[in-house]
Amino acid sequence: MKPRHLAILACLFALLWPLAAAAADVQATLDRTRVELGETVTLNLRSQGGGMVQTPDLSALARDFAVLGSSSNTSISIINGRRSAQVTVGVALRPLHTGTLHVPPLSFAGGTTAPLELQVVDPDPNAAAAGRKDVFLEAVVDPADGYVGQQRIYTLRLFFAADLTNGALEDPQLAGVDVRRLGNEINYQAERGGRRYNVIERRYALTPQREGRLDIPPVAFQGDMVSMADPNAFFGSGTPVSASSPGVSINAKAAPAQAARTTWLPARDLNLALDGGPSHGDLRVGQPLNLVMSVQATGLPYEALPALSLPTLDGATVYPDKPVNATHVDGQWLVGRRQQGFAIVPNRPGTLTIPETTLTWWNVVTDQPEVARIPAQTFTVLPAVGAAPGQAPTVAQPSTTQEATPAPSPAAASATPWRWIALGSIGLWLVSVAAWWWWRSRRVVAPAASAAAPSPSKLRAAFLAAARGGDVGAQVNTLLAWARADRPALQNLGELSHALASDAQREAIAALQRKRYAGTEEGGLGDRLAAVFRDGFAWREEGGAASDATPLPPLYPFNLRR
Repeated sequence: MKPRHLAILACLFALLWPLAAAAADVQATLDRTRVELGETVTLNLRSQGGGMVQTPDLSALARDFAVLGSSSNTSISIINGRRSAQVTVGVALRPLHTGTLHVPPLSFAGGTTAPLELQVVDPDPNAAAAGRKDVFLEAVVDPADGYVGQQRIYTLRLFFAADLTNGALEDPQLAGVDVRRLGNEINYQAERGGRRYNVIERRYALTPQREGRLDIPPVAFQGDMVSMADPNAFFGSGTPVSASSPGVSINAKAAPAQAARTTWLPARDLNLALDGGPSHGDLRVGQPLNLVMSVQATGLPYEALPALSLPTLDGATVYPDKPVNATHVDGQWLVGRRQQGFAIVPNRPGTLTIPETTLTWWNVVTDQPEVARIPAQTFTVLPAVGAAPGQAPTVAQPSTTQEATPAPSPAAASATPWRWIALGSIGLWLVSVAAWWWWRSRRVVAPAASAAAPSPSKLRAAFLAAARGGDVGAQVNTLLAWARADRPALQNLGELSHALASDAQREAIAALQRKRYAGTEEGGLGDRLAAVFRDGFAWREEGGAASDATPLPPLYPFNLRR
């Protein structure tokens, strides 16, 4: 093939690939994975992107299913300004025989769905007697035996042979058991005792909170039924009907002995992760490292999961963010999730290690303990960039500088006199320009600046007024403004704390920092600030204990986000 033809084919592939990828975003699901022979099941085909979608060719289902009909609907959602559409085609199917029936891949909306399996069993012979009733309830729990804290699925089915004009179906209630609805109601048809019924199915998550045998009492239904064979039905008169579900029991075993020393987490699946961090692996002193730890478990609500935390780190301070917790439903299971963000601020160069985090849980599928693990992470902490003057003690060493300066070479010593004359002329000109600029700035700028600067007494009064209020920003700004009246080089509260000799004043600044960046509640902080700074600043003596300080930038940089 010629190169020109290859280029044309490559361009066509690049243009058509996005369309093919978008069209391939299809999904097929069954509303139930286990049914009795004679019941109907709904096959839902979903396509993202909207548009006109036709019902696919269902001839491949004819061997195992009777296709009763189909319907479609389109849903549109707008999230964060982005519009998305989903088209769902529902196909009602009736299995033709028992066994494991396969729904093959189907071509739908330009893509191909994944194959599905449906387990079809023989009807319950004990339920055949209910075929003589117009309305009745069935209830089943799976699994009946399990551990305390393990989720069960309680399924409640309402069968009715005629039309219901209204009705009320209770929710199960049981002391010592957490009950939550799983998704929406499911509607289908089923056969009992040779009679066809409409069915409304509800599912609940039952989580026993105590050990032992627990009996779930019957659930009641009350409503009005209208039979179209009754001539009075056209006038809206109905017949009151009621039904009760059979009682069922569950057995909650105690946690195994090998799991007694850890947090008891009976789940089907559990994931523990720590995300974030720099891509290059290096940090700098004073720059925050933002990490997000999350734990997600299938079969547990988020309330059953432990709170997430990091240990005290050597060489850094950890500031936790507000946690994000939620529980959602995934098919028949509760999925609980906890998420916690952390801002880690290194306070010295070197190596920062975040130790390994482990969480032991019990896999109810394999009935074995498992350990979720976050490996240890090590980062290299580099010195701060552009450390503020006055914060890092820098001692000049003239002797070292003189020794490091190379001696003038003989060629330089024998330079011609005109070069030194030219350099001297340029130096005198620069000195003249600098003197003129200094004289003009002193004449114009300095008086205006001195006139605009408030006195230390006014700055002190402004801080004491802000300290009694609740505005953290005003407390920080007024305290720094007052301190700069004595020490103009101070740039932030970290430098101010380093320059103070009073432990009480430094502790008050630390509490102000925690409230400002970590959001912690510091009771009586305003009164505490006013008390320790009422008599002024207790400055550290120059050349004293400050000489052993580390050359760090502010511990709380302004780009730290909560």
